[in-house]
Amino acid sequence: MRLWRWVVLWLTAGVVLSSCVAEPSSMPEVSNASSHGAETKEPLVSGAKVVTNSLGMTFVRIAPGSFVQGASSEDPDFDVDEAQRPVTISKAFYLQATEVTQGQWMALMQENPSAFSLCGENCPVERVSYEMIQAYINKLNQLDANARYRLPTEAEWEYAARAGSQTPFSTGECLTGKHANVNGLVVRDGCRSFSRSQGPVPVASYPPNEWGLYDMHGNVWELCEDWYAPYRPHAVVDPKGASEAEYRVLRGGSWRFYPSFARSANRLKAFKNIGGFRLVRESSAVQEY
Repeated sequence: MRLWRWVVLWLTAGVVLSSCVAEPSSMPEVSNASSHGAETKEPLVSGAKVVTNSLGMTFVRIAPGSFVQGASSEDPDFDVDEAQRPVTISKAFYLQATEVTQGQWMALMQENPSAFSLCGENCPVERVSYEMIQAYINKLNQLDANARYRLPTEAEWEYAARAGSQTPFSTGECLTGKHANVNGLVVRDGCRSFSRSQGPVPVASYPPNEWGLYDMHGNVWELCEDWYAPYRPHAVVDPKGASEAEYRVLRGGSWRFYPSFARSANRLKAFKNIGGFRLVRESSAVQEY
């Protein structure tokens, strides 16, 4: 990793603020589905199939397919932990359209851990550990008897973030302040700089990617199920990462970090509880797939 990126991490990882500047939310529509199932709804983008559970969490069907995980070594932002490999996702899965919100968190948990609690219930929950997320998932699994919730794997996350693209961002070579909530003071060569964000904003404040997923770039870091470890340097099917390591993996960048950290391929060790998360919903209901 380049020296300036380590400097950014050192300066920002321990910062805790107590307020934020929130933009108007354009949250996906929610439904009144019962706690024993989910309602199939109109797509967020043309062609997408979605379901919404009783907490108003909307999940988008991600079709199986193949992609190249990681970044080209010729990319100026390339890091050694991003070595490319072919990956196949063999089964469809449902990924949450947004990051889990503070309102969705508080519906099941007693305390809001977020540094930006004043941002509001439609802002992403953040400052959560892997163990806290698992406690939340356990309660959600008890609530919804017809589904199983879990964190996405790194491969699932990047596949969905790319949404068919192979460029650094799903938006192309550049990420702008119109695309995502990131710090635009330092950008990639050939891209135009923009203002620095003041904090997280309500989920879905920015346009979704081509597969109907919001904030895959920026807003808050997102924890994945995988341990942080080097990729296996060969083609893989449904990889789940190392069986054990020191840290989990964060993806997607955040409001405080430059766009290079929000690249689809970028990986960050979860050495502090600085991020949030989104969930995968698995169901035995054949009609959902």
